[in-house]
Amino acid sequence: MSQDGYRVPAGWHRVEEVIRGSRFITTLDRARTEEEARSRIKDVRSEFADATHNCWAYLAGPPGDTARIGMSDDGEPHGTAGRPMLETLLHGEVGEICAVVTRYYGGTKLGRGGLGRAYAGGVNLALDSLPTTLRVERLRARVEVDYPAVDPLLRHLGEIGAEKEEEVYGAGVSLVVAVPKAQLSELERRVADWTSGRGRVEQIRPDP
Repeated sequence: MSQDGYRVPAGWHRVEEVIRGSRFITTLDRARTEEEARSRIKDVRSEFADATHNCWAYLAGPPGDTARIGMSDDGEPHGTAGRPMLETLLHGEVGEICAVVTRYYGGTKLGRGGLGRAYAGGVNLALDSLPTTLRVERLRARVEVDYPAVDPLLRHLGEIGAEKEEEVYGAGVSLVVAVPKAQLSELERRVADWTSGRGRVEQIRPDP
């Protein structure tokens, strides 16, 4: 996980494989919250309502974070599907992710070990080709500067991944910017340079 953020799914993604006659379809999607994860799971279950099993796991937070997780074996022997899938997600270095592995039984039993390998393997296979994007944790900050500093400030915000949200002109200029958490100190340094120490940066705390 980068100090600037972490990887998340860029969107819906699916892979498929056949193991000893059983068809395994793995669907990955982004899940920012547990509610969003359960909605994605419901959609896949509806799509493959005739499947033997629709097993799932999700991690609705940063990579490896166990605060908001869930899993289900959906009728497979206990511990052979949801748990291996979740463990794979937790070690997959991608956050805010939901996985559903759909199985159409092919007539040959895989055994507990074989099932665990199949479900974990499906998630691994999907992760290997999953398009991702960087989720950057941003803070909101109020920046107060004199008029001469406004142009250089606006020109260079993009260099540190910051974006202007608001600006108010009065005796001076007050701007609200969204800045990557890891770049807040760099924003403070640059504002001090551009204003010879007269500018001010103050983080806007969210309401409790």
